[in-house]
Amino acid sequence: MDVAERTRADSASLPHGGADAPLVPAAPATGRERMVLNLFFEERDDRWFPGDRRIRPLLRRMLLGKSWISGQRRVFLNLCAGLDRVGIRYRVNDYGYIRKHPEELACIIGRPFVLDWFAWKNPLLLGVAMYNHPAEAPERLNDLQTRTILVPCTWYADMCRPFWPHVEVWPVGIETDLWTPAPAEQKNVDVLLYDKVRWEHDRYETELIEPIRRHLETSGRTVKVIRYGHYKEDDYKTALAHCRSMIFLCEHESQGIACQQALSSGVPVFAWDRSGPWQDPEYFPHKVRYEGGVSSVPYFDARCGMTFTDANGFVSDWNDFWSHVGAGDFAPRDYVMDNLTLETGALHYYEIAEAVMQRHTR
Repeated sequence: MDVAERTRADSASLPHGGADAPLVPAAPATGRERMVLNLFFEERDDRWFPGDRRIRPLLRRMLLGKSWISGQRRVFLNLCAGLDRVGIRYRVNDYGYIRKHPEELACIIGRPFVLDWFAWKNPLLLGVAMYNHPAEAPERLNDLQTRTILVPCTWYADMCRPFWPHVEVWPVGIETDLWTPAPAEQKNVDVLLYDKVRWEHDRYETELIEPIRRHLETSGRTVKVIRYGHYKEDDYKTALAHCRSMIFLCEHESQGIACQQALSSGVPVFAWDRSGPWQDPEYFPHKVRYEGGVSSVPYFDARCGMTFTDANGFVSDWNDFWSHVGAGDFAPRDYVMDNLTLETGALHYYEIAEAVMQRHTR
């Protein structure tokens, strides 16, 4: 049974009961004994009647086919895959067990409504898919037991620390065995244009996306366009296998898993990194103003590619980027292998969990 199947099976545990889930994976034969992680991941709450959160995805799949994997689910699946690889045991959505063991750490990865399902007595490790900003966290969060909140990158942590005393940075690992470089002879498209412009898309279609597309066409480059939320993972993987480079357009990212999947696939990236304030319109400028190193590529160095700030910057630096692509000067997969493997992410997560428990028991 793969991780996705285990998630669907274990999610059937009722929040007010349920049998103990099997430990996954089996205990390591050698090495020091590690604590067992209690993982909780839910993408949706019940809407119409108790338990319908488990039925709705099945109905959707029957009607519409295989669904797009959300960023939150990808974080959870990759964490489990990494824990499997390094031999760290865990339970998934075992609410019955955690209620009987208030002394053990509860790691809630998914949506915050899980906190409302019963009175949690456990120390908590929350995130990374919980709250976009402390401004939206409920007051009752302050009344819960010792809790540490995970966010995916340093600039996001710096934004949250004035409100949350215990914030840790944790990026999930990338499936480097799945996202691998394709043979050079398979590369028959020059540029994959990845459009993840989330707000004011019509404005940026005029100011950024269309000028970039025109410049590429004028330069004689072939282009394939993918828009965030409108593709399946297999389509994206196929596109990366055929493209020599990628242009990544997003206002800002807390991790940027899709971009890192491209890097792991050996595809150099030219990224729009406009800097400036965090401009999520739900918060800016009426609730939150933050300008501390906001980035669309928080995990990136010279091996990965280059960045630009606007359409003019793209035009100015495109030839330089493309010449480095042609010369093979970039080594994006090396960056991912050094920093963002599944094993690295899983071990880092465990270290944070262990430190939370040590702090709790002092």
